[in-house]
Formats: sequence, C-alpha cells, structure tokens
Amino acid sequence: MKENNKDKTLYTVTIFSENTVGLLNQVTIIFTRRGLNIETLSVSPSAIEGIHKFTITVNTDKEMIEKVVKQIDKQVDIVKAYYNTDEDLVFQEIALYKVSTAKLLELGSIEDIIRRNNVRILDMTETWTVFEKTGHTDETRAFFHELSEKIGVLQFIRSGRVAITKSKVERLSDMLATMEAKLSRQPDAAG
Repeated sequence: MKENNKDKTLYTVTIFSENTVGLLNQVTIIFTRRGLNIETLSVSPSAIEGIHKFTITVNTDKEMIEKVVKQIDKQVDIVKAYYNTDEDLVFQEIALYKVSTAKLLELGSIEDIIRRNNVRILDMTETWTVFEKTGHTDETRAFFHELSEKIGVLQFIRSGRVAITKSKVERLSDMLATMEAKLSRQPDAAG
C-alpha cells in the first residue's frame, strides 16, 4: 500500500557521533528497514571537537521521522540525533555542471548566464566549461533544466544538503551544557 504523499514533509535529520567505522551503514539500515529513501546525505566534522555530523534528508511523515530518530539514538556510537523542517534551518547544496564550451559561446553573453543564475565558472577549456552553483534544490535543478534545454549538460553532480540550525549553537552543545550543569550540582560521592 502506498503512503499518502500529502502527509509527507522533507525532514532534515542531524546525527552527532564519534567518527566510527561502519556507523554510516548502521544508520542507513534504519532508513532502509522502514522503506524510506534517503534524498541527500553529507557527513563532516561538527563545531564540537571529536564529533562528526551527519545531515540526511528524507521525505516522510512526522510519526515515521520520530520513530527513525529514536531508533538512531539507540545506536551505541550515536551521541544524539535530531530532526528539523526547513523553517528551523539555514541550508544549501552545491551543484557542478559541465557543458560544451562551443555551445555555451553560441548563446552569446556568458556574463548574463553567470549574473542571472548566480553561478561561477570553476574551469574552462576549449572543450568544456564547468559551472558551480550554490543554492536550494529548486535553484540547482532550475539551472540544470535551463542548461539542458539551451545547450545540453555533459555532466552534473549535486551535493547533499549542508545545514545548520537557526539556534545560537549546535543543539548538541546545549544538551552537553545541560548534562555538565547537572553533574556539577550532584554531591560528591566521596564526601
């Protein structure tokens, strides 16, 4: 039975963990077992030394995303997992487009393409030109469609979402500070 698409939302799951071999596999299995397709995935060090940050996007409903995040939190090497909607985040992705230089020059002003689409040229040879565009998915897709229709795209790649919350610090920092405060208020066991 197919899920009702009306109830689906794009959620961004942020997972904080130590940099452990095999952890990505453990995390992706949780999505797979629930029949969820990961839309984008990126992993990098976080603002907290020794802690890595997974950023995963998935279309699902609130009940399912809550179950997934709880299951991820149960993994041994996970420090904490959260989920957010777009309203809670500042986010971007990067896309690279390789096009024929000859066909590009036939269009006329390259400067117009650059300014109108807020792109930059990463590399240009007699044979091909590589554009870089940073933006939201709809923006990177729109530029892809424009290039495809006008001159064709030889190669295309889009990164996973990179995102930070609109809060002052990492949510994990808040959680760790709260834990530290509780520990410092506990009476010394030796005294």
